[in-house]
Amino acid sequence: MEHIIKNTIAKLNTPEIEFADVRISFTDYEDITFMNGSLRNFSSDLGSPAIGIRVLIAGCWGFAGAKNLDENKIDILISQAISNAKHGGKFMQKPVQFPAMKPTVAEYIHQPKINPFTMNRDEKVGYLQNLAQAIAPQGKIVHSYVSGEFMRQERYYANTEGSYSHSVFYNTLPVMLVAAAEGSAVQTRTWPGHMSAGRGGFELFYEQQFEQNTQRIIKEATDLLSAPTITEEKADIIIGNGHLALQLHESVGHATEADRIFGMEISYAGKTFIKPDMLGSFQYGSPLVNIYSDSSDVRGLGYHPLDDEGVPGKKVEIIRNGILKDQQTSRHIAHMLGLEPSSNMKASFADDYPLVRMTNFCLAPNQGSLEELIASTEKGYLLDFTKTWSIDDNRNNFQFTTEIGYQIKDGRIVGIVKEPTYFGVTKDFWNACDAICGDEEWGFHGTFHCGKGEPGQSMQLSHGVAPARFRNINVSVKI
Repeated sequence: MEHIIKNTIAKLNTPEIEFADVRISFTDYEDITFMNGSLRNFSSDLGSPAIGIRVLIAGCWGFAGAKNLDENKIDILISQAISNAKHGGKFMQKPVQFPAMKPTVAEYIHQPKINPFTMNRDEKVGYLQNLAQAIAPQGKIVHSYVSGEFMRQERYYANTEGSYSHSVFYNTLPVMLVAAAEGSAVQTRTWPGHMSAGRGGFELFYEQQFEQNTQRIIKEATDLLSAPTITEEKADIIIGNGHLALQLHESVGHATEADRIFGMEISYAGKTFIKPDMLGSFQYGSPLVNIYSDSSDVRGLGYHPLDDEGVPGKKVEIIRNGILKDQQTSRHIAHMLGLEPSSNMKASFADDYPLVRMTNFCLAPNQGSLEELIASTEKGYLLDFTKTWSIDDNRNNFQFTTEIGYQIKDGRIVGIVKEPTYFGVTKDFWNACDAICGDEEWGFHGTFHCGKGEPGQSMQLSHGVAPARFRNINVSVKI
């Protein structure tokens, strides 16, 4: 593949092409799903190839992609990309520009502890079947499922500046769910929650303690049927890791993708309330809030040696001590904003056009354990495990509901509440943060399904978070 990609780059090194890059990917994907104790799906697609070619001519991008690596097909794609750039240039109002970068050569080969694609099939399916049968309908449990999604991707990248990278990674999305019903009431409990994906293989089922939590989710789903709801208008809330990862994703992650500032993603819930003049001065959160993008951290799904336009993985401070400092950018958008590119241009597969995407988007830890945070909370709720959510296309007004809340009185958990819901405005919410747990509680939580772009792409990415407390949050929803 190195020969093919470098040979293609050589063909693109012509005077009329200002910049060009080529990416090739091979993807293995497998999905195993059990429903109500029985196998419902086992799908596998191995070695799926893709190639994408992007050229910049007279300030306009041209792109062409395919799932065929035949040399004749590659020559056709080169012609198509050049033609697309020349035709698109007739409608350009402002040419794309960005500074050149020094070439980088890098490689990353990841090996999971348990390779899901080579492990014994009977062992793999048998483990999932045992989980499925443990949570199969029983008592008030009327529905259940267990699912494992596994992905291996090998990627090659090269550009006309001389940069080249080769990477291999494995990602896994494990999840299980039960639904309890009584009369017209239905309650659900998942494990490990909405953001359960991680870099690794089948070992994630063991590391995330699926077997140890089957009875927990059965009991909690059943208990939620008769649990009370929150009655206060406002309350102090502690948000657990899994759900806080989604809150961070929706109200900060997407909001700071800088293509949204310029209307490049506007048709797909793609606006943002952020304006360029907010950089360096806007009080996004309290002084405790430090948020960064870090595509150099190998523990997260968002790690890469180079992004999909040749920028080496790096850590970029987005919010420092509550102040908005930077954005997630492409080379072009960074140049428009007077910033350094953040290494956030990614395509899901090689034949997709690269977009500004979250990689490892993180809330920095502060200090203390979750137990200590609960003990310091006189009255409030610990919320976790996402159930439903909604946010406007400016990433400003939001509402979230979790599966379960744990009521806190005098620093102790005294019971549960069902479907706790809170709502607010992004700036006010993050400025209400008065405590974030420390390193001992901090960890990555990932997703396989972050949607963006038209045609749509689904990105795999991670959020590093620790439980955090937010004071005086609206928790009353009038029906």
